[in-house]
Amino acid sequence: MGRAEERRARQRGGHRAAPKTRRSSGADGTAATSATEVKDGKSAKDGKGAKDGKSFIRRLFTWKKILGTFLGFCLLGIGAFIVLYMMISIPAGNADAKLQSNIYKYSDGSVLTRKGTVNRENVDLSQVPKPVQETFVAAENKTFYQDAGVDLKGTARGLLNTLSGKGAQGGSTITQQYVKNYYLTQDQTVTRKLKEMVISLKLDREKSKEYILAGYINTSYYGRGAYGIQAAAQAYYQVDAKKLSVEQGAYLAALLQAPNQYDWQAASPTGRKLVQARWNYVLDNMVGQKWLSATEREGMKFPVPKAPKAEAGMEGQNGYMVFAANQALEKQLISQGVAANTKEAEALVDAGGWTITLNIDKKKQAQLEKSVKSQLTSKLDGKKRKVDANVQPGAVSVNPKTGAVVAMYGGAGYTEHYQNNATRTDYQPASTFKPVILAAALADEAKTQSGKTITTKTLYDGTSKRPVVGSDIAFAPENEDDVDYGKVTVQTAMNKSINSVFAQLGVDVGMDKVMKTAGELGMDTGDLKAVPAQTLGTMGASPMEMAGVYATFDNHGKKVTPALIKSVAHNTRNITMPNPIGAQVIPREAADTVSSVLTGVVDDGTAKKSVAENSKRDGQQVAGKTGTSDNNKSAWFTGYTPDLVTSVGLFGEGAVGTKQASQQVTLTGATGLIPYPGRINGGGYPAQIWATYMFGVTKANGKFDLDTDQGAAVEPDYTPTVTPTPSPTPSVTPTTKSPSPTPTSESPTPTPTPTPTPTPTPTPTISSPTTPSDDNTDNPFDQLDQ
Repeated sequence: MGRAEERRARQRGGHRAAPKTRRSSGADGTAATSATEVKDGKSAKDGKGAKDGKSFIRRLFTWKKILGTFLGFCLLGIGAFIVLYMMISIPAGNADAKLQSNIYKYSDGSVLTRKGTVNRENVDLSQVPKPVQETFVAAENKTFYQDAGVDLKGTARGLLNTLSGKGAQGGSTITQQYVKNYYLTQDQTVTRKLKEMVISLKLDREKSKEYILAGYINTSYYGRGAYGIQAAAQAYYQVDAKKLSVEQGAYLAALLQAPNQYDWQAASPTGRKLVQARWNYVLDNMVGQKWLSATEREGMKFPVPKAPKAEAGMEGQNGYMVFAANQALEKQLISQGVAANTKEAEALVDAGGWTITLNIDKKKQAQLEKSVKSQLTSKLDGKKRKVDANVQPGAVSVNPKTGAVVAMYGGAGYTEHYQNNATRTDYQPASTFKPVILAAALADEAKTQSGKTITTKTLYDGTSKRPVVGSDIAFAPENEDDVDYGKVTVQTAMNKSINSVFAQLGVDVGMDKVMKTAGELGMDTGDLKAVPAQTLGTMGASPMEMAGVYATFDNHGKKVTPALIKSVAHNTRNITMPNPIGAQVIPREAADTVSSVLTGVVDDGTAKKSVAENSKRDGQQVAGKTGTSDNNKSAWFTGYTPDLVTSVGLFGEGAVGTKQASQQVTLTGATGLIPYPGRINGGGYPAQIWATYMFGVTKANGKFDLDTDQGAAVEPDYTPTVTPTPSPTPSVTPTTKSPSPTPTSESPTPTPTPTPTPTPTPTPTISSPTTPSDDNTDNPFDQLDQ
């Protein structure tokens, strides 16, 4: 190409570029206008507003500016962290200096006991078998030997949760946990978390992993007052740390997640499942890290720890009250956001410095203990009768107006039987659940299968093994001793605790509504299925729980949550316990009607002999319900006067040292009751303990203030005749079939002897009339719930 052609080409290129030059900004900073943009007298300036609106947003949020801002924040954060890193140094260990005693007091301010002497003996890491060391790493921080001492993701999550008020945190390394245990506190603050991270990084740089691991296992709290692995080895297995097996080490490592909750001897069924799952998790991680062969792992069995040794000041009932109070305080620490989880809450409580005043009334507590001894434990002889060693009593007494737990009986003694029978929830409440069904019916104004509103006079068929009607799930419960009662009122069914009636009543109400009411009254229904079998009280419950339910009835339907703690004081913290009295959970009339009906159980039912006819009764009006579970594994009486509620339960638990240790076993035959039936009914020892205690501490001549026109406490509006007109319906007087060895209800005496009767004529009573209510029709079958 010649020069002339090159020149023409450049000229053509420049000509084509001219329009772009005209569109670009001029020297004066204004935009040039092309000929095409002046069409119809309009210029580009006419559309400037809309176009510039979009371009402004785009210019404001360009990716360069966003990236620059992000990097700026990162640089500021890094700079701030560098400053913190330079300013914060590794402090001197102060854990021991902060450990103090806790003081526990009665409601009157007198000292119950003190607890908190530090039980720690540091051991060199060489004294801990290498596989046992690895159990802790497998449990808490698998990357411990490779990381820099900090889990950035976990720490960031913890900071965000703290700032947002969520509290819960996870993911801390062993180094961070050691720093928190030994150098800092358990407080959930942003400052503490930042310090923890900085000190952890520095510690990891300056100290060996062995030093950090030794510090961690020597400063951690394992429960039972044991700080450090040596104290824990002695507390749980009564061996030195150097003699721990891998299985035992894995259990101690699993404990660190929730020491008190996972203590096998005190754990609930759920707690035991959780700690076993955690134990398996630890060993499986060890296999994954190649610290344990799959063959060795397969042959390992869970190492059940030994019972705890006696602690000074924790003997008798003291330990039960202290442990229960600690649990209540720990729950509140989590609720108020002071602790993130159970583990941190336990550490805060065990660190000491607390003055905890209980609601326990010293005189009532002494009376309850005396009553249990005189009515039951003095009659037990484990050497003479093996079954006597299986009897475990528990009781809780609550003020229905304040919710205060004024007395508690947890068992033979905290150092002898670690499980608190007053708060354990692994036994069935049996027929003490029946009032909950009635409460649900009354609160919901439920109707029978024939469409009639359910009242205390509604008639039901009390035939044993009668299939319920209206349920998708077949159910035909047996009455105790397979007794048929025929046509009875709801009041009579409660008095005699007739299973077949309450099974149908529960279906009529709707089992979902029954379980909902149970939860509102204070029972832990959890994931329980709403099935007819629940009408027999087949879920788990504790005397504490049932005392709260009945206290809500006594408090006219206002929720009562039993409170063991009256007040808490600490020199650095302000903790407020929740109000035990809650909202109205069932209408007053429904609650008062339940109370009215339950007076019939006492005056004319299964508790008549032990309670109503008790010589110590001083005019008190009493409401209550007995309960006896399948195979006589538990027996109950929960009752109340206008000013006090008490729930007493007896539980059959296999004695320590036997093949049935810790298993649920029958109470039948205990104290030498005759071979058949030989069972301990709720109307027996539980009711006797209740009466001996209550009639010594409640107000004389106490009367209920009931807002109801139903139930045994209400005067009848008719006058029964001496010889009523014969009825075509079955007799109220029970007829008996062959005895059943598996009772699901209870009779008023330990040895019921129902007798057949040839007459079809019922005998009405004032306290539980059997005449049809006004709602019933002339059709006798329409008068019954189908």
